Amino acid sequence: MIDKSNIIPAILERLENLPHGHYLDMRTYKRNRYLLLVKKGDDDFLIIENGFFRERFENVPFKKLKKLLKTLLKKEFPRSTKVRVYNMGVFEEQAARNIARKVL
Repeated sequence: MIDKSNIIPAILERLENLPHGHYLDMRTYKRNRYLLLVKKGDDDFLIIENGFFRERFENVPFKKLKKLLKTLLKKEFPRSTKVRVYNMGVFEEQAARNIARKVL
C-alpha cells in the first residue's frame, strides 16, 4: 500500500521500469474500484478505469500520463489515503478483469 500523497511519482517510476505488455493494478483499500495501467510500448499506455466510472484510455503517451493519473485518482479514490498497487505481469484483458480479490 502506498500513501496517496506519494502515489503519482511512485507509479510513474514503476511504469518506466515495467516490461512491455505487463501492467499494474491500482485498487482502493476495500478493493472494489480499480485502475489498470498497461505498458504497450515505450511511450504507449492503456488505462482501464473501473469504479464510479468505466472508461478506457488508449494510446496515452508518457508525458500526459501524470495529468491523467491525477484526474483519475480524484475521481476514483476521492477519500482514500492509501492505494494498493500490484505488479501483475503479462496483460490479458479478460483475465485481468476477472481477477478475484477479497472485497472488504
